[in-house]
Amino acid sequence: MRAPLLDAVAECQRLVLLGDVLELRHGPLRAALDAAQPALSAIGAALAPGCEVLIVPGNHDHHLLNAWLERRAGLDRPPPLGLELEVDWRDGEPLAALAGWLGARRTRVAYPGAWLREDVYATHGHYGDRHTTVPMLERLGAGAMARIVHEPAGGPRRAEDYEATLAPIYAWIHAIAQTGGPALGRSSHGPSAQAWRFLAGSEGRSSWRQRIAAAAFPAVVAALNCARLGPLRADLSGSELRRAGLAGVGDVLVALRVAAAHVIFGHTHRAGPLPGDDCLEWRAPTGAAMLNTGSWVHEPAFLGARPRASPYRAGFCVTLGAREPPRLRCLLDDASPGVKQTA
Repeated sequence: MRAPLLDAVAECQRLVLLGDVLELRHGPLRAALDAAQPALSAIGAALAPGCEVLIVPGNHDHHLLNAWLERRAGLDRPPPLGLELEVDWRDGEPLAALAGWLGARRTRVAYPGAWLREDVYATHGHYGDRHTTVPMLERLGAGAMARIVHEPAGGPRRAEDYEATLAPIYAWIHAIAQTGGPALGRSSHGPSAQAWRFLAGSEGRSSWRQRIAAAAFPAVVAALNCARLGPLRADLSGSELRRAGLAGVGDVLVALRVAAAHVIFGHTHRAGPLPGDDCLEWRAPTGAAMLNTGSWVHEPAFLGARPRASPYRAGFCVTLGAREPPRLRCLLDDASPGVKQTA
C-alpha cells in the first residue's frame, strides 16, 4: 500500500501532512515514534530535493505542539494564533524526530492551519468537534469543558478559544495513553467508534442489549442537551455523521472568518465530495467549497457492505496545482487490483 503513495509524493513540489501524522492515543509516545519512523523515512527519501514538507497537526498528534505552546505561554504578549502561525521546535522534541525523517531543512510546521494558495486554506478539522451534533466522546468533553473554561458567549471566535476548550481534553487522553492507551480501542476513533458500532448495529446483527440501548439513546441525548452539553442529536446514521462533520467545519470557518474559496480538511476520515454526493452539502456557509482528504487508516467498521466503494476506504489525497481547483483522488484505486484488495 505504501508504493502508490511514494510514487505520488516523488512528484510533489510540496507535501502537506494534514494532521494525525502520529497516533498518540493508543500507547506511549516512544512506541508511536517507532511505529511511524519507517513510513516517514521512506516518504522523506522519496521526495524530490526541492520539495517542501508542511505538517499541520491535528487532535491525535496535538501533543507535537506541547513544547511550542508552553514556550508561547511564557511570553508576555504571545502573537495571536490566527489562521496560520509558524511552529518551531528544539532538539529532542517529537517534532525534531519527524523533521529528521522527512528532511529537517525542508520541513516546516504550521497551526491551526495553512494557506496553500491565496484562495485555498487547509486545516485538520478537529475544531469542528466543538460544533458537531454527534454525541461522541470528544464532543461531550468539549461541551463540559466549555462550561469549565467559560467559553465566550455565542461560542468560540478565535483559535485560542477552541484551544482553551479542546486542548485539555487532548492532554488528558494523551496522559492516559502513556500507560493504558491500548484499552482505548484499536480504532483511531477509540471509544466513540465502539459505541457507534454497538448502537448502530453496524456489524449486521442486533442483540437485545443493543435494542434496549438504542431505544434509550434518544432519552440519554435529551438529558445531555438539558445539561447544556449540546446541542446533540440521537441520529447515528452514516448520512448524519457526514452532515454533522461538514456542518461543524462550516461553523469553524464562520467563527474564524476564513475567507477562502476552497477549504481542505481531514479529521472525520470521510473523503469527499465523491460522485453522488450533494455538492451543496459540501458548501460552507462562507461560500467555500470543502474537500475532505479522507484517511490512510483501514477501519473495517466504517466500510459498509461495499468496502471498495466506501468513502471511508484508505488511500485518498488531494492534489493542488497553480490555478485549478483542488482535486480529490484515491491513490490505492489507481494502483493494481492486488493493492486494492489489500486496502
